[in-house]
Amino acid sequence: MASILTLVSLFLAPTISASECPAVLKFMKRKLNSQETVNLCEDYAGKTVLVVNTASYCGYTPQFEGLEALYSDYKDKDFVVLGFPSHDFNQEDNDEGKTAELCELTYGVKFPMFEPTSVKGDDADPMFRMLAKATGKAPSWNFNKYLISPDGKTITHYPGSVKPSDYGFIDDVKAYVEN
Repeated sequence: MASILTLVSLFLAPTISASECPAVLKFMKRKLNSQETVNLCEDYAGKTVLVVNTASYCGYTPQFEGLEALYSDYKDKDFVVLGFPSHDFNQEDNDEGKTAELCELTYGVKFPMFEPTSVKGDDADPMFRMLAKATGKAPSWNFNKYLISPDGKTITHYPGSVKPSDYGFIDDVKAYVEN
């Protein structure tokens, strides 16, 4: 009986086809300080996604707290924050273990954090190139934010100076997660 229920639930479960996944999520990324990889399409297509380039030793580093609070408040409404440490601005540790420790122990980060990623210039990761092209804004500093609508058709850029607690920013997140 259990195997029949499993088959029925698999058959009826909503799936995202490759054509329904926004191009900006068609990537495999390695989790921070791990060998585990994540298929961004499989895990996040259809959700409101906030992509952030992070750094451990920046004046904006305390934004981890606000990002985690935002994630905690809206994760049950198909919202996710994806963090990408970057050393492009010379403020990230070269040791992934230390970066993971800072995120988890100092700031209580539970949202997904991924491998160190180049976010600007000729070495920019293809996902960040797509985000920059879609918005006309490449990261100019740490904690740039890209808010991606659930259908992936709208991508909005926010500079690092915009805090996760800023009312206008929260209103933009709510516009996707509360509809």
